[in-house]
This record gives sequence, structure tokens and C-alpha cells, in this order.
Amino acid sequence: MKTHAKVVVIGGGVIGCSILFHLAKFGWTDIVLIERKELTAGSSWHAAGNVHAVNADANISALQAYTLNLFSEIQETSGQDIGLHLAGGINTAATQSRWEFLRAEAARHKVLGIKSELIGPDEIKKLCPIMDTSTIVGGLFDPKEGHLDPSGTTHAYAKAARTYGAEIYRHTKVEALAQRADGGWDVSTDKGIIVAEHVVNAAGLWAREVGAMAGVHLPLVPMEHHYLITEALQALEAMEREIPLILDLDGEMYLRQEGKGIQLGVYETPAKPWALDGTPWDYAEDELLVPELDRLTDALSVGFQRFPEVAAAGIKRIINGPFTFTPDGNPLVGPVPGVRNYWAACGVMAGFAQGGGVGLALAQWMINGEPEFDIFAMDVARYGDYATTDYVTEKSKEFYERRFRIAYPNETWPAARPLKTSPLYERQKDKAVFSVSYGLETPMYFSTDGTKPSETGSFRRSNAFPVVGEEARNVRENAGLFELTSFSKYEVTGPGAKAWLNWITACAVPNPGQARLAPMLSATGRLMGDLTIWALAEDRYMIFGSGYLQAWHMRWFANHMPAEGVHVRNCSDAYGGFSIAGPRSREILQRITGENLDNKAFSFMGVRLADVGFAPAIIGRLSVTGELGYEIVVPSAYVTALHDRLHEAGADLGLRDFGVYALMSLRLEKSFGIWSREFSRDYTALESGMSRFVAYDKPDFIGRDAALREKEANSPKRRLITLSIDTDDADCWGYEPIWYGDKMVGFTTSGGYGHCAGTSLAMGYLSTGAFDSQTPLEVHVLGDRRPARLLERCAIDPEGKKMRS
Repeated sequence: MKTHAKVVVIGGGVIGCSILFHLAKFGWTDIVLIERKELTAGSSWHAAGNVHAVNADANISALQAYTLNLFSEIQETSGQDIGLHLAGGINTAATQSRWEFLRAEAARHKVLGIKSELIGPDEIKKLCPIMDTSTIVGGLFDPKEGHLDPSGTTHAYAKAARTYGAEIYRHTKVEALAQRADGGWDVSTDKGIIVAEHVVNAAGLWAREVGAMAGVHLPLVPMEHHYLITEALQALEAMEREIPLILDLDGEMYLRQEGKGIQLGVYETPAKPWALDGTPWDYAEDELLVPELDRLTDALSVGFQRFPEVAAAGIKRIINGPFTFTPDGNPLVGPVPGVRNYWAACGVMAGFAQGGGVGLALAQWMINGEPEFDIFAMDVARYGDYATTDYVTEKSKEFYERRFRIAYPNETWPAARPLKTSPLYERQKDKAVFSVSYGLETPMYFSTDGTKPSETGSFRRSNAFPVVGEEARNVRENAGLFELTSFSKYEVTGPGAKAWLNWITACAVPNPGQARLAPMLSATGRLMGDLTIWALAEDRYMIFGSGYLQAWHMRWFANHMPAEGVHVRNCSDAYGGFSIAGPRSREILQRITGENLDNKAFSFMGVRLADVGFAPAIIGRLSVTGELGYEIVVPSAYVTALHDRLHEAGADLGLRDFGVYALMSLRLEKSFGIWSREFSRDYTALESGMSRFVAYDKPDFIGRDAALREKEANSPKRRLITLSIDTDDADCWGYEPIWYGDKMVGFTTSGGYGHCAGTSLAMGYLSTGAFDSQTPLEVHVLGDRRPARLLERCAIDPEGKKMRS
């Protein structure tokens, strides 16, 4: 066994072997994989082996499509048969809501390059004669889906990795990890110690234990999962071809052919976590859990109605094996915050569908410093310290039980709530509808009569639509108050603070008393953040950003921190406050502060320390609504008192609270992008329009060379735009294709109704070309093409006079 290696991958399942293969293929050959027993000895060996491209997150769908395309390569490179059966796959819909979802998914697939098609019940019946399609509305068919041999596929990744020079040590147990002074690791095994520059935790069922060796808590839990295999069906014995993989979404099951029999799996209720106290190290590779058929009865009854011949067939085998799940069902991938050179690649519930994509993304990240695309949906840094063991258990159970249920874009599931709350939650909880961001209850909108509102989940405009319209119009006509507790807030101090901010952000760092929008770039010029910097003094700054990115931001800060002279503190929970916006906002705020808020005395993008009511505050003259507005940041202990004083001061001027929905409508009317939609690591400064905030003449900053090359070339392939869309009762959500005739020329990133502009709006990326407001564009909205008009200027106040007034 080697004593030194650049990378040690821990875990010999499909994920670990895929990572080893990709690292070796891309040129890192001084790498080893350590497996305590045999390859596939965790959950890989008893996996169902189904592979498909559909996922709620577009980029994960793209990674799953990559995985499907990779199989022929690893089979050829390794010489190992992976038992691939590309019989196709059908996602079926038995309700109109599900059919709307599939129609929208089919349109999104066109953006992702996935060649799926919508088919009707008769076509489904032809492809799958054993299915009763009498209650089926339609389906989404992908010819490249199917199933494979889990063991053969895992060994193909491993053999292919060996052909590129990687090594694999089986029957070698990792017993301890110790960080070295240089950032590397002593990996202690029962065969000796390997000194590694990097450690990858791909330990699957044992990922929690391998995490604990490095002092890391990983938010995942194993869950029991059943599927059964039947005896041969007469109908299948008479067929020359194989039936497709069926995801019966409304029946909450999956089904495929196994020989001449059927494999049928369900996500049973109640879900049952396994080994909450830790996975036993002696859990064997051929060990299954005791089946619990009583938990399958309800789910199987639906399946047997849909597939009556399956109900009549004998059951040959029942498999109950553990798989790891995370609170949202997506993997945990990437560098673990706060621990040098320690990488996660675990919690991959759909290991064979996602394994290739996970290996690709992590290998690119390790070798190049970043993956080639935005994978935040599976970034380990999407969770914070709120993700305790109990939280993870409850949310993972919830996800498991709702695995195939419709997740509406305006719906937040109830498990483990409320968890984190703002100081105002008790007074808001009976008159607002909440969603959750980074564990925090966040108001979406408020009732107009003081009673508890309830929103209906929908892909179309919900019952919240008229109330949100009132909130948005009140901001533009009077004044609105939006709580800032959910925003991330960081304090940067020290003699080197300004120099560090100049290095880590692409903007010109503001002078004391000023604020500035601050894009962050990666080394390749892609966006890494859309922050706002408030300069309070030469050695003190506040940074604001999206609240759900706290661990992500702090990891980036820590990875680019100088040895001394700068201190960054995450004070997101320590500070709260409000954005007050609208034509009467100045008058209201002036009533409770002694500061001169006249436009000449306190101009747009100004910042100052001041007392507001009873609270010591920091005030910034800016607003995401595009109206005259101020952001007032105070220690959290003062939030409730400040809320009272503001409402007292604005009672006769129409001041009312507004939530996230209204804010999203208002920002779309101003063509203001937000992170994870218009701005992400998929886009550059020039194509996203963020280049206007980049100080290209600064001597140096992260991504400067790439940004300068892009600016000098001045030929982006796409640009960020806003569309006005002719729709009836639905709006865009994101990743809908934009059409010019039969040619797809772009895609949306977000959408909604502009209540003050009186039109449905969407932002997105359009191919660079001769498109203007007269170009007859179309956009898919819930599967239907709708006429769209390119807005050459934002829909409201294009001169920006209001927010500067």
C-alpha cells in the first residue's frame, strides 16, 4: 500500500468509483480509493439500478443526462459489461396538475438538451401493455432512460479508473483522520497510514462516521427502502422487446422489467430511518433488512390497480435495504466549509442516475478550483448549523414520503417547522403565509383583514395573487415595510479590510459613507456572488447578500483570506431590520430620526450610522423595489421596537408590511436580477449585465484576467433580458425555452406578474442577435407557447428617477 497520495477517496460504491475515474481521466493519477470490504459493499449492491434524467433542479437533470451518456464510455474503457437496458422511461400523469408539471418539464428539457417527448395514454399502452391507462392523462417519454447492473457499473468505473493509473485498496478500513499542519491528512487504516493532500468522503452509509473523524456533521440519514421482484408475467414472455421504466408519479411507485418479471418499488409511508445511532461497521455487503410488508400495503394496492397482471404474479423476492437521504433529497458534494482539503460526495440517493455527474463535478472542482456549471442544489454548503440530527431526520423522512408527490413552486413542506424565527414571528404567524430560507421562517405575504391566510399550491397564479397585488401597488403608491432578517450580513474589520475587499470583489470598494453593488468572480470570470458593500469606516464594512448562501459565502471568504489584518464575522442572526420603500418612505423615516434625509444631504447609495426611533442603526439609501427607499439595519434585539415605531410613524401615510412575493414582482418590473436565478456560476459578468459594476481598472482582483478578456472580446453568446408575456393565469418559473419561430433562442430564469406594470414578466438569457421589441418571440408557459415581447428598458421607471429622488 502507498504511503503518500494526492487524493484518498474513502468508499468503494458507485460514487467513490466515479470520482476516482474522473480524477484519473482528467490527469490526477496519484490517487487511491480505500474500501473496507468489497466494492459495492454498502447500498450500491442492492440498488434498483434505474437511471433517468428528471429532477426538480435543472442543473441536476443535466448532470443525470451526462451520466446516461457516460455509460458507453466507461463500458468501452473498462471492458466491463454494465448490463445497460435503454428501454426508455415514462413519467406518467393521472391528474391535470401532474400533466401541467410534465408539460412544463418537457419544455425545460429542450433547454437542457434532453430529447424527451409528451405522449398520450394510447402510446403509453403500446409501450407498456401491462399498464391500465384508463385513468392516465399522459406521460413524458425519454428514450435514453432505463436500468443497469449496479455491480457491473460500479466495477466498470473502477476498472476504467485503473486504466488511467488509479489504485484501489479493498478490505482496508479507515480508522481515523488527522489534519496535518500543511492542510493534508494522515489517513489511518488497519493496513497503515497514507498521507494525503485531499480526502474525499464517498463513504455512503458510513459517511456520517467518516465525517465525524474530521469533526464534520453531515446532514444525511439512511432510510429503509423496499422493492419487490415478481415471477415471470405471461404478457412479458410473449413480448420481443422490453417495456420502459415507468415512474408512476401519482401512484408513487416505479416499475421496470426484470427478466420476464417485474421490479416494483414504492416509497412507503411512514418512512423508517435506519441506524440513527450510526451505521454498524460490520454491516455486510450481502445483508438486507427484514421486509415490513404492512408498511407497503397502501402503496402496493395502488400499484396493483395500475398493473393488474403484476398483482396476479407471484413475488420472487422482496428487497429492503438502506439508502442515504438528505433533507431535500439532493447529494452533498464539494469542499466542506471550515475544513481544509476535505471533500464530501455522499447522500446520493439516486447513485446510478447521478453518479457520473457527481464524479464529473467534484473532479472539476478539485482540479480546476470550480466545476464548469452551477451545482448549488447539491453543494454541501447549502446547509448551515440549523441542520441538526433531529432536523435532518424529520426532513429526510418527509422527503422520502413525498418522493413522487407534486412540489409546487409556491409550497414549503411542514416538517421541522418552525425552526428559526425572527423577533417578529409571534406577531406575524397568524397573519402571514411563510416559506423557509436557510431554516428561517420568512413571510411571503400578509392577510388584508388580520386573519390567518392559507395559500393553495399551484403551478398557476394562486389565491395569493390579489393580495400580493395590493402589497406591490401600495409600495409604489405609498410605502411598504419589508423585513431584512432573512438577508445574510457580514462584518469585515481590520487594517487590511479594504485591500481584501478589493481583491475578493470585482467592484471599486466604496469610500466611508457609501454603498456599492459588489459582484464576486471566480478565476474563470464566472459570477461567485452579487453582494452589496456598505463602507462604515476605512477599517469597517458590512456586506449583505442572500440569506441561504451564508455557509457558501463564508467558505469562499475563508478560502481567500489573508494571513492577517482582516476579520470576517457572519452576523446574519445578530442583525435584523427593515427596508422601507415607496414615495412616502422618506417622510415616514424622517419622523423617527434626527438625521437629515433630504436628497442632497443623504443621496442615493449613501450610508450612515444614526439613531432610528429607540434603535442604534445603520441606514443605507437604496431599495430592491426601485422606489425611493432606505434599508435600516439594527441589532436583532431592537427589531420589534423599530417595527412598532415605523408603523406608528406611517399609520396615516399608508405604510404596510409586504412579503417576498411582492418584492419579487417589484424587482421584475425593474429588471433586477437575483442570485440562483439571473445570477449564478453559470454566467459571466458581461452576459449577466453585472459588468457595469466591475472596476476593470483595478490592479488586481479574483477573475480580473478572465473578465478583461471577455470585455475586450465583447462578444457574449447571450445576454440577460426581460420579456413581457401574453398569458392568462400562469407565469414563468424558470428554464422555459424562448422561441423565434422554430428556433430556440434562449431560456427564462425567473418570472411572475408585474402587478404595477399590468403584465406577466420574465427574465432570462437570449442569444446575442438582432432581437428587439418588434421581434415576434414566444415563451413556453406550462407547456403552451405564448407571445412575448422583448423589453428594451425595464417596465417601471426606466430612468431610475424614483429611487434617486
